[in-house]
Amino acid sequence: MTSAGAMANTHAAPEVHSPLPTFPNMRSQTFLHRLSFFAAIAVGAARLSAAQLDVLDIPGTTLKDNPLGDPPARHLAVFKPDGAKDDAAMALVIYLPGWGSSAEDVIPDGAKAWFGKVVDQLAKSTPVRIAVVDGRSRYGGSQFLNSTATGRYADYITEEILPTLTKKYASPNFGASPVIAGHSSGGYGALVLAIQQHDKFNAVVALSPDSNFEVTHRSLVEQPNVKAIKRADLDAAMALAKEVRLPKDGVARLVMGLCANYAPRADKPGQFDWLYDDKGQFRDDVWKRWIDLDPLMLVRRNDDAFVASQRIYLDGAEQDEFGANIGARKIFNELKNRSSSVRFYQPPGHHGDNLPERLMRGLVFVLGKE
Repeated sequence: MTSAGAMANTHAAPEVHSPLPTFPNMRSQTFLHRLSFFAAIAVGAARLSAAQLDVLDIPGTTLKDNPLGDPPARHLAVFKPDGAKDDAAMALVIYLPGWGSSAEDVIPDGAKAWFGKVVDQLAKSTPVRIAVVDGRSRYGGSQFLNSTATGRYADYITEEILPTLTKKYASPNFGASPVIAGHSSGGYGALVLAIQQHDKFNAVVALSPDSNFEVTHRSLVEQPNVKAIKRADLDAAMALAKEVRLPKDGVARLVMGLCANYAPRADKPGQFDWLYDDKGQFRDDVWKRWIDLDPLMLVRRNDDAFVASQRIYLDGAEQDEFGANIGARKIFNELKNRSSSVRFYQPPGHHGDNLPERLMRGLVFVLGKE
């Protein structure tokens, strides 16, 4: 991936933060990151950045006692322009990474992470703070939804992270923000949160968002290793934290995680309905629950999915190997006659290519600088 542009040659060290519990095997899931639809590929050039990084400890009150026993306390990585005071007026962006990725992936690089490069470039005309979230679960991701099978990750964003940021970076005016943004699974979460929380998010930037599930998800759930999952495999995956055993196959593990978010069992915390019955027959009733949470369906079925004041930016790479560009364009086609504040862009490259440039383009539009 190319750099977001010429950057300065100094950077600030991150703030000291306390160690928090980690998720087992998350950082070894390179295969899943590269091959699944939902993996975020965040690769930046190695140039130094002048941005600064604040690392905030989020207690995770909303995630306390989550049914999977995942750590409630998380870190939040906030990238900001060099020398910016906490009360400096500028746009606030909450960024949701893709499946399996989190703030912990960028904190070790400090301000040299690619988010720092984006902040540097935008500081010239559109200064922003970008807060990168940790929304992982046992399965790899949360889709940033509230689920009785994983935890209250939507509430984690709106009731804990957003108030923390608003308090710390007290500003007389956030302008056309807060912006909720994300890539892949994070793009999905950004869209759904913007639809569900009109009063909290004035704009959304969704890069290659999970959508149009019949195109992007159906091929995943019909893979042989997914069909081969047995009841014993499901019981082992949904077991108590000390006894849990997840399948070795990355796609099967991914589909389990998606089921946990799209088809949780409200009467049995920590459990979800599987897409196949014990005879291996596809369950249309469970698939319908997935479809009901497809952003394309949410937009098609609700004329007021977004309100006039919200600015919406969607993109999907020209050579997106997972078809994310198809769903993003369809959502744009549904919205373009409802609002003049919606934009679709099809950048060159593949699903996770050129994320710094893509995020910058989206932010310039939703913040009214284009």
